[in-house]
Amino acid sequence: MKVLVAGGAGYIGSHCVRQLLAAGHEPVILDNLVYGHRAALPAGLGFYEANLGDGPALDRIFATERIDIVMHFAAYCYVGESVTAPMKYYQNNVVATLHLLEAMLRHGVKRFVFSSTCATFGVPERMPMDETLPQAPLNPYGQTKLDVENALKALARSDGLSFAAFRYFNAAGAAEDGSIGEDHDPETHLIPLAIGAAQGLRPALHVFGTDYPTPDGTGQRDYVHVDDLSRAHIAVFDRLAAPGSRYFYNLGTGTPSSVKEVIAAVQQVTGLTVPVHYAARREGDPPALYADSRKARTELGWQPKFQTIRSIVETAWRWHRVHPQGYAGGKL
Repeated sequence: MKVLVAGGAGYIGSHCVRQLLAAGHEPVILDNLVYGHRAALPAGLGFYEANLGDGPALDRIFATERIDIVMHFAAYCYVGESVTAPMKYYQNNVVATLHLLEAMLRHGVKRFVFSSTCATFGVPERMPMDETLPQAPLNPYGQTKLDVENALKALARSDGLSFAAFRYFNAAGAAEDGSIGEDHDPETHLIPLAIGAAQGLRPALHVFGTDYPTPDGTGQRDYVHVDDLSRAHIAVFDRLAAPGSRYFYNLGTGTPSSVKEVIAAVQQVTGLTVPVHYAARREGDPPALYADSRKARTELGWQPKFQTIRSIVETAWRWHRVHPQGYAGGKL
């Protein structure tokens, strides 16, 4: 199928583009390059540099490309920033997404795959986290994702939109062949921060909290490889044929790794020492978050290829050791 990938030059989007090509689909990229990287995309693809909410640009894309399905990764995703600049998040993550959905419906495109988040659940009632948990976001970022989920449910009823919403845990890693990787500005993800600190390119890694009720006292999170996420998005395509179909899936390995375990994996894989600064807990950080992904495994036949934190770190290191300054710095 011909697939419009909104945010296709970003971290998860660019990896999904590679997986789409490997599966025989034809991706078309929409990205404003505010956070994405043109260098992360293979040559020769249809590429449109435009904002998600640009109605005339969207109309040109749909009129020109004859899109079959839309995948949406073009959200702002910094939790802290969403608290201090909520309007930015509502304008892009909600309002602009509604413009995208309006354009789809105008052009008769009614299949949609949405990049959501486990942040829609807030502090969960139980672990592991399945799809039946109450959703009560703690920050505007999580709330904007939930707002879109609710809009999708309404459009499924009113317009026959078929959609799948994937609630990620911690996306991590890089392409297996080292061709593309993770490059955010600012960087907030643990694995690239730990690798950068080990390389001497970033300050000492700050670890917030060593007194959690976890085996080693540091917070635990569910790290899921970015290519595994991408494969799940593609696996759902066949389920979206019936008008009004709606699916929600939590995506994670189900095995949490602590901050100290991630640091240990980085040190083992790189052979370098990660300098660490220990600090007090951050307010609102739960001790542990990890997924129950049985629904995705059962319905989609999805099975994460990268099951251990070490295997994920190995792919990240394969890219970062060659691109120590990210895409802008080129290769060593």
